[in-house]
Amino acid sequence: MTETLPIDAALPGLIAALRAQRMAVLQAPPGAGKTTRVPLAILKAGLTEGRIVMLEPRRLAARAAAERMAATLGEPVGRTVGYRIRGEARVSRETRIEVVTEGILTRTLQDDPELTGIGALLFDEFHERSLNADLGLALALEVRSALREDLLLLVMSATLDAGPVAGLMGGAPVVTSEGRAFPVETRWLPRPLPAGARLEPEVAALVRQAVAETAGDLLVFLPGEGEIRRVEGLLGGLGCEVAPLFGALDLAAQRRALEEGPGRRIVLATSIAETSLTIPGVRVVVDAGRARRARFDPSSGMSRLVTERVTRAEADQRRGRAGRVAEGICYRMWTRGEEGALAAFPPAEIEAADLTALALELAVWGSADLPFLTPPHPGVLAEARGLLEGLGALEEGRVTAHGQALARLPLHPRLGHMLTVAGPSAAPLAALMSDRDPVRGPPDLALRLAALADPKRFSDEHPHEVNRAALARIREEARRLARAVTTPEAGLSVGQMAALAYPDRVGLRRKGEAPRWVLSGGKGAAMEPGQPLAGVRLIVATDLDGDAREAKVRQAAPIPESDLRALFAPQIRWREVCHWSRREGRVVARRQECFGALVLDDRTWPEVPPEALALAAVEGLRQIGLPWSASARRLRARVELLRAEGAPMPDMSDAALLEDPGWLLPFLGGRRTEAELRALDLTEALRARLGWEGMQLLDRLAPPQFETPLGRRVPIDYEGEAPGIEIRLQELFGVTEHPTVGPKRLPLRITLLSPGQRPVQVTMDLPGFWASSYADVRRDMRGRYPRHPWPEDPTVAEPTLRAKPRGT
Repeated sequence: MTETLPIDAALPGLIAALRAQRMAVLQAPPGAGKTTRVPLAILKAGLTEGRIVMLEPRRLAARAAAERMAATLGEPVGRTVGYRIRGEARVSRETRIEVVTEGILTRTLQDDPELTGIGALLFDEFHERSLNADLGLALALEVRSALREDLLLLVMSATLDAGPVAGLMGGAPVVTSEGRAFPVETRWLPRPLPAGARLEPEVAALVRQAVAETAGDLLVFLPGEGEIRRVEGLLGGLGCEVAPLFGALDLAAQRRALEEGPGRRIVLATSIAETSLTIPGVRVVVDAGRARRARFDPSSGMSRLVTERVTRAEADQRRGRAGRVAEGICYRMWTRGEEGALAAFPPAEIEAADLTALALELAVWGSADLPFLTPPHPGVLAEARGLLEGLGALEEGRVTAHGQALARLPLHPRLGHMLTVAGPSAAPLAALMSDRDPVRGPPDLALRLAALADPKRFSDEHPHEVNRAALARIREEARRLARAVTTPEAGLSVGQMAALAYPDRVGLRRKGEAPRWVLSGGKGAAMEPGQPLAGVRLIVATDLDGDAREAKVRQAAPIPESDLRALFAPQIRWREVCHWSRREGRVVARRQECFGALVLDDRTWPEVPPEALALAAVEGLRQIGLPWSASARRLRARVELLRAEGAPMPDMSDAALLEDPGWLLPFLGGRRTEAELRALDLTEALRARLGWEGMQLLDRLAPPQFETPLGRRVPIDYEGEAPGIEIRLQELFGVTEHPTVGPKRLPLRITLLSPGQRPVQVTMDLPGFWASSYADVRRDMRGRYPRHPWPEDPTVAEPTLRAKPRGT
């Protein structure tokens, strides 16, 4: 190790901490040299006799780190230092340091929890908070506490807040390397980008500006391969070598991007270049301000890649790449004012990603109670377990033999299930669906499979744009998967194989001209008109854009109904449906043959049980409202009066009555239409709800009528501000106590009428009226109605409705 790196100053303290406690957290900024120096330092210090296994989140970084360490030792890769990544291994019996990717480490821990022959586990770039890194550390901590107290654990990070990680590791010491960075000038846009501006032309323009204003190689950060290829096509005529760099790039092209060239270079990279890789010669960074992340929608069960604004932590790391070798400049494609709106840190993958694979690994481990830095969300984890139950990987929460087989495959459990059930012929489809789309064309899986089977013939016969590098990668992966599966061929169609992986995404075409489907999982999907599959009745949508309302179909395969029935016969069941149709305004009763949310056959249900009809009618009443007749309203008003005064009466509000409609069911009498429901009189049903004792109490405390001294019954109006009656004044002669209702003896509001039935006075104190206002009323009324009695003292007069004979 001839070159001095910033990490060298921290190595003695790190080695001492690991020697004393066998655990530590190392904080070192990008470029400090931790990835290549620390494993070699641990090996040289003799801290363990076993192999040193270092987890590197990305394949490109894993391979580059192993090659750099081997070159430092003057050896080829595969002797003292080797690597194992998906589909490739360079190790031997001499290997003491292995750089592995995440899936490899998880499988190692699951297959051999004692980690035979392994003395140290190193977690590099832990700040990226990948799901497998979180799982790997949780499993390693449990292994160390239960089986391997001697196991050396080291977590290395560029930006992570070390305190929580050290606490998770039982108070492990934190060692910090200050790093070395040259000053970097930051240049922001003078004004925000116009609304609707396309990313690639704006980035290309900013790169041209940076080339004109600066010297040295440029590192341009873009969200993904598509953006990289489009920007690459816009950078001609600059006199610079343009080198793409992304994870799916072939090995030779990756190496070209990582090597310093003879002339000026522009490296177009994804976030892979933020921390894990050192690119020599870079003095200028152009940051497009975008990052691509996986997002999981629990409501749809779909994961999708979304392009988001970078966080401040990511932007700072990208900026730092310009100051590795000399003073540098960073161009940010946003204004200085917009920077304050950036989030501080990206979310941990465990907070946003699909947890199906994690749920399966936890089931294989036999415990979900692991020491996670960020525990998985219980609801999302439950959704994942539900999917695994449906795939047969779990049974009553425990992993099955089928689940064990799925966990050993380097595939999402959906695709692993498809491969193990369908056999080797499903390998091309599994490889295709686990990678990015290699064909820019209609959303027909058959096109992609044809391109995989014979790329040259496909290119000759089809005009669609093809990513040849992706095709080659998928073909190689398909060969590996075909070798990995041991089950015999099941002879399934492409649609059947796709449905094995996505039983919740079988789509039944809706009626109408537009190509729209309802999916078996209950969501909606749509396709651009005019596509080859636009008229197909049943499809399996293997790739959707994740839109919550109606997802766009990006890849799909047709599946004949006979194939669907052959594959899912036990899951296709008849059900009886009786419900209220808002569109038809009536109760609809059907027998339906269903697969999930799909209705494959629909027939009339002639012999509907009365209870089902009544419940559907209640649903109709919930939509159109209860039909309150005048008598029903009066009854409810009486009950509400008693409830307000504390009497034991039920809640008669619409919401309460419809929440528990058992009282109403016997009175619906087979009513099916809106007109029949609106004609319903609720009075008798409400009386039945009150029962005999309730009605007795109601009639006693809030009687429906007031009995006058003449024995006539006058209805009491309970719907006004206060209960009231209207009555001829002469009919109350001799009444000296004001009438009341309710437990608290609420006085009635009495509207006193003249002999001509016109209001004369309103009172809630009849004795007071006799003693005061009556004299004025008597004086006025005697002249108008001389044939009617108007005694001076009404309190002792006889009540009457009669008039004097004419002429008397």
